[in-house]
Amino acid sequence: MRRQDIWVDFGLSGLTKWFAGPWAGEATEEEIVAGAADWGDGAYAATLLQDAQRLLESPVPTPVIALLWRAATGLPYDPDAVRRDERAWLGDIVRICAERIRRDEPSFTPVPPEPPVDGPLREAVLEEIRQAAPAVRDAVRAGGAEVVDALERVVVEADPDLGFRLFLRVLKAHLVPVTESRYQRYHELGERFGYHELVVDDGTLQSVPDPD
Repeated sequence: MRRQDIWVDFGLSGLTKWFAGPWAGEATEEEIVAGAADWGDGAYAATLLQDAQRLLESPVPTPVIALLWRAATGLPYDPDAVRRDERAWLGDIVRICAERIRRDEPSFTPVPPEPPVDGPLREAVLEEIRQAAPAVRDAVRAGGAEVVDALERVVVEADPDLGFRLFLRVLKAHLVPVTESRYQRYHELGERFGYHELVVDDGTLQSVPDPD
């Protein structure tokens, strides 16, 4: 299955939705990851593995990764929350996804991901995050500024593609209002990244009219 044919949010951004679902408390973290990796007869596994590799190998600090994970799953800001080692957990995600891929390709070995997308797309994502920053800070409340900074770091230091999808997930998880003009720009960016339109909006983006 081509990435543009995956009609649900995929990779790490999509995984945050799995962890926000009602079934999350009924399964272990590894079981949830394995379920995501198996979605669509394994179509999800490659995108999840690539995102985890990019973030794992990036200079983004581990506490920043933990902060952004909480925000993208809709959890409140809590600097004192006891968390697992996020980088070790990213390594577990790579392992689980590689095991799923080997069910179809026994000789599969993870290789370094391809370089991130070009500069113009990076700048376009950063511009959208910065324009939405006041609304994100208001919606997230405590820790909102830190979440905006974390999103920008992922875009610059890891991957604009992943950063954009995590940005969209934060907007959805915290019901951040999105004006119609920005909504349209998000879809245009999604097309440039090669997303299915439902990756940008699965019906949970809070679109509002532009101000007069």
